[in-house]
Amino acid sequence: MTTGTVVGGGPNGLAAAITLARAGIETTLLEAGATVGGGVRSFETLAPGLVHDHCAAIHPMAVGSPFLATIDIAKRGLRWRSAELDCVHPLDDGSAGVLHRGVDETAAGMGPDSRVWRSLFGRSVRNFDAIAPTMMGPMLRVPRHPVALAEFGMPTPLPAAAVARAFRTPTARGLWAGIAAHTFQPLHRPMTSAIGLGLITAGHRHGWQVAEGGSGRIAAALAAEFEDLGGRIETGARVTAGNLPETDVTLFDLDPRQVAGILGDRLPRRIGRALNRFRHGPGAFKVDFAVQGGVPWTNPDARRSGTVHLGGEFAEVAATEREIAAGRMPERPFVLVGQQYLADPSRSSGDVHPVWSYAHVPAGFTGDATGAIIAQIERFAPGFRERIVGTAVCSTTEMSRYNANFVGGDINTGAKDPMQLVFGPRITLQPYDLGVPGMYICSAATPPGPAAHGMCGFHAASRALAKL
Repeated sequence: MTTGTVVGGGPNGLAAAITLARAGIETTLLEAGATVGGGVRSFETLAPGLVHDHCAAIHPMAVGSPFLATIDIAKRGLRWRSAELDCVHPLDDGSAGVLHRGVDETAAGMGPDSRVWRSLFGRSVRNFDAIAPTMMGPMLRVPRHPVALAEFGMPTPLPAAAVARAFRTPTARGLWAGIAAHTFQPLHRPMTSAIGLGLITAGHRHGWQVAEGGSGRIAAALAAEFEDLGGRIETGARVTAGNLPETDVTLFDLDPRQVAGILGDRLPRRIGRALNRFRHGPGAFKVDFAVQGGVPWTNPDARRSGTVHLGGEFAEVAATEREIAAGRMPERPFVLVGQQYLADPSRSSGDVHPVWSYAHVPAGFTGDATGAIIAQIERFAPGFRERIVGTAVCSTTEMSRYNANFVGGDINTGAKDPMQLVFGPRITLQPYDLGVPGMYICSAATPPGPAAHGMCGFHAASRALAKL
């Protein structure tokens, strides 16, 4: 019997374990934490019945994941839910950029920018299901649908600032700024358009949806699928160089430097150097709120949106991202707010609602950004402060304790600069290989990168099976 070990139980580790188990490999998943899930776990600490997501909250890339499409998620208790609007980016004058589910509906609200929005996303959204398997995999591959992929990919090498110049209105530029900022990079750098274009395209096709009952349901569904295939999960099992099991195949859903620490001299020298040089990006400082009556947004569309981005006009967002990358904490950081309860009312407790938020902060930021986050929300929702009835703070240090892959609060598992976005931890055509027979890396440090899609794990496990 061929045996396999997966180290790390995030979505990618679970996807890798499922892929191995489906191929008949006797597989054990080892998770250091008390529960599997990595970035997709939920908690109820502020009030009984009030459900907050620990990290990942809104899932446009997961809903359209080719790997998740192979699982009967309804049978596993996972149901997607969406708010009336996907994303809103309010400005100080009360206006806002609004992302609807549909391309045409979004474009219709953009006035003179409607034509640009349709040209950027219309055909790519129609072709999404065809290009998704290639788009959500290693970039340096011959695509099955080259023309359709080229239509999506043509703008991706551009800086987000260059794409912003195609828009004429502050609301469209602001909406684009907030979505592009998910890259955690200064928006004048090359390829900072890539993640934003992917989020919008996937969202227009499948919606910016949430998991009913909390993101932890995603992990529970994957774990149930794996265990029904005969897989075994061990929690509280921290792997070190001295206790790594000897199996035919081993996959690591870990930060590259952790992998280097476990394998040590077993790695070829050049690969070990590359893993130890892996670069991390800025951090996230997270605050969860229990809010009586919800957030009193000035802009009415923000009251109907599952996601609200706060940072003002494009120039302000771009300036704060430059400051963060330079290691300086801005007075008014870019803030993301999740109102998952609008899609999933079961997360609320009566008239008290869970509001999820985080600010972009410098890597390893040791200060307290709670006041800055509250001030940014208050800027666009006067009276918010008086409605807060509870808070739970997760600093960059606590974020990395919660998940060791999030070094310095880096929830993307690595800086998504051009080299690491394209290649992963090292420059190679085989980004999952570690140069040690039977061993592979499958974390979000590898292509296609972060989100709850499981595709890094699927591709790494498929590579392992091909080598077997």
